[in-house]
Amino acid sequence: MKALFFSAAVATALLTSIGSYAQTPASAPAGSTGLCNDGSYSSAASKSGACASHKGVKEWYGAAKAATPAAAAPAPTPAPAATSSAKPAAAAPAAGGPGQVWVNTSTKVYHCPNTKYYGKTKAGSYMSEADAKSKGFKADHGKACS
Repeated sequence: MKALFFSAAVATALLTSIGSYAQTPASAPAGSTGLCNDGSYSSAASKSGACASHKGVKEWYGAAKAATPAAAAPAPTPAPAATSSAKPAAAAPAAGGPGQVWVNTSTKVYHCPNTKYYGKTKAGSYMSEADAKSKGFKADHGKACS
């Protein structure tokens, strides 16, 4: 009888914990763990303080899924274009690529890969650094990527 009660309690706890995380939407940038109230995404490891400077957490997806072993992983398929806000953006290519910068079209500033705002501003697109410079965009804090 104790074993039945214990297994029922464990099953209930497991189902409750699974249901506490929302599924990450396809439009979220890779590695996103939450959506902030201002529409930006967070990749913080924990919910605590994840969107502190973005008006708090609107929706928490939980920690990013662990990678599956290469032998068991299915063949990769092209991912849909990632946007940086809940609102649909103009057609942006999938998350940059080698030599691509993120241009913030509202501030006329471009951001390099692996920087805080790369692909995360509400208005923007990916393009080469040379194209960004030729179109009048300035480097974030005056620091060129290359």
